[in-house]
Amino acid sequence: MSPDTAPTDAEAACFEAGIKFGSLYHQFAGTPVSPDSAPSLETAMEESIENQPHCTEVSVDVRIDELEAALAESTADYTELTGRFLDVEIVVDYEGREVVTRMEMEDSYPLMRLESVRDRA
Repeated sequence: MSPDTAPTDAEAACFEAGIKFGSLYHQFAGTPVSPDSAPSLETAMEESIENQPHCTEVSVDVRIDELEAALAESTADYTELTGRFLDVEIVVDYEGREVVTRMEMEDSYPLMRLESVRDRA
C-alpha cells in the first residue's frame, strides 16, 4: 500500500468507532426490554462493547420515558429494543487519536454520528 492511500490514525480511529456502533446496535436490537430490565441491559451493552480493542468508554442510556410510552399502548410487559429507546456514547482511542461518537434520536431516527476527533498527545 502506498503512503498516500494508507488511512491516517484519525481515519482508523473513526473506523474503529463505527465497528463498535455496528456491534452494539445489531447485537442488541430485538432484545426483550422492560423498565425493570433496562438498567441491567444498559450495563451488559456497555461492558460488552468495552471489551473490544481501542474502546475506552461506552455509555448506554435506555430512554425509560419512551419505553413506558410504548408499553402503555401494549398488553405486554416488555417490548423489543430498538434505536428509539437508546442514547449511546462510545469513545475510541487509536494510536493517540480519541474519537467520540454518539447515537441519539433525530427526526424519529436513531442517528449515529461522529462528535469529535482529537489528538490525545
